[in-house]
Amino acid sequence: MRYKTQRIAYLFFATVMLLLVLQVVYGFIMGFARIGYDVLHDYIPFNAARATHTNLLVVWLLTGFMGAAYYIIPEESQREIEWPRIAILQWASWVIVGVVAIIGFHFNWWEGRKFLEIPRPLDYLVVVNVLVFLANVGITLWKGKRITTTSMVFFFGLFCAALLYLPGMIYFENQTLDSYFRWWVVHLWVEGVWELIMGGILSYLLIKLTGIDREIVEKWLYVVVGLTFLSGILGTGHHYYWIGTPGYWLMIGGLFSALEPLAFLGMAMWALQMYRKKGREHPNKIAIYWTLGCALMSFVGAGLLGFAHTWPAVNKWTHGTLITAMHGHLAFWGAYGMLVLAIIAYSLPQMTGRKIWNNNTGYAAFWCSNIGMVSMTCALAVAGIAQVYLERKLGMDFLAVQKEVAVHFIGMLLGAALFTFGIALYIYQFIRHGLPNLEAMIPEDASNDYEFEARGAATHG
Repeated sequence: MRYKTQRIAYLFFATVMLLLVLQVVYGFIMGFARIGYDVLHDYIPFNAARATHTNLLVVWLLTGFMGAAYYIIPEESQREIEWPRIAILQWASWVIVGVVAIIGFHFNWWEGRKFLEIPRPLDYLVVVNVLVFLANVGITLWKGKRITTTSMVFFFGLFCAALLYLPGMIYFENQTLDSYFRWWVVHLWVEGVWELIMGGILSYLLIKLTGIDREIVEKWLYVVVGLTFLSGILGTGHHYYWIGTPGYWLMIGGLFSALEPLAFLGMAMWALQMYRKKGREHPNKIAIYWTLGCALMSFVGAGLLGFAHTWPAVNKWTHGTLITAMHGHLAFWGAYGMLVLAIIAYSLPQMTGRKIWNNNTGYAAFWCSNIGMVSMTCALAVAGIAQVYLERKLGMDFLAVQKEVAVHFIGMLLGAALFTFGIALYIYQFIRHGLPNLEAMIPEDASNDYEFEARGAATHG
């Protein structure tokens, strides 16, 4: 850690740990309900559990992105955060809004629009909060000693994510128009501007973890950004097939959906190529695991599994089934969940000065969580294929089909248990690192992090 205000990131990362635990808890509530053990139905009905589960996902990922910004931007701009006290207030208000929203879901206080259930009054508070956040990191960049491609791509992704939140706040009485603009938020976030955020964070991590010249890493970043814009924007059309939009979206959405895996393939190739050419071995191996794992798992989950069911001839059968859940779980985990855990795994030892890395607990956390998530994805895939055949092809009643596929949720719960064990180990590692420590600061004029990190590894083991 080179700058005191980078410690602010710890508040956001600690919040990520708590929100992730809550999301897992609500996932288990839904999983047990699927196999007939809906014992909490009177207190947490399935629809409330589902809304809470999906919205917690969005909130903890955004919280992780904010924490990453407060850690990365000072180092990239070579100056302290402009308004550190406001950053702390922004974190506190963000947490308060999130808590109020989650409590509200349990009292049916929501809009009822998938992924955008948060009530309208809280929408305005979110906008104010994010504008304060963007102003803080934006002015920090503006006044910095340097402006890098990594920081600009990262900031532009954050800015566009905020901008694209606004279409979801427009009220339409027409269901088609409402769905049309709702996808501007949902799709253009996860398969558009969030990929810019992903590219910026990956670029930073690759520079730090591989020792490759910044110029080489950032040239690849331009390629990734180009592929993202080429495929992601018009790829939104694969959500427009069946909601009453003009027929040309069938062709446009199908064509550009087929190109979307290229962006994630580009990220995977980029990460592996940079690691292969690494200048020297970085001591924090577990951060390398999470970084490379993110690039590879995002290609499988978001790229391949996304393409597998968004082609029009397939999507007309799979749309809105458990096949979508299969793709969504591995895509969100691989592309963004692992990304947030990667930046935490890298930055936490820098902030605390405790080099607790390369131990069995860290490796077990990585492998258990990933094997667990792949197992969950496979279970959902089998359940989804059975659902498509029984419900869409044979015409069986929806609830009758859900009863038939319930057995596959036992397999999903077993995978979820392994995933949860891995996450528990990761959180244990997080707690072991302790709080940020100013004694861990690296001199600002140090030419390279490696020398100091290597010393820390030898000293703290």
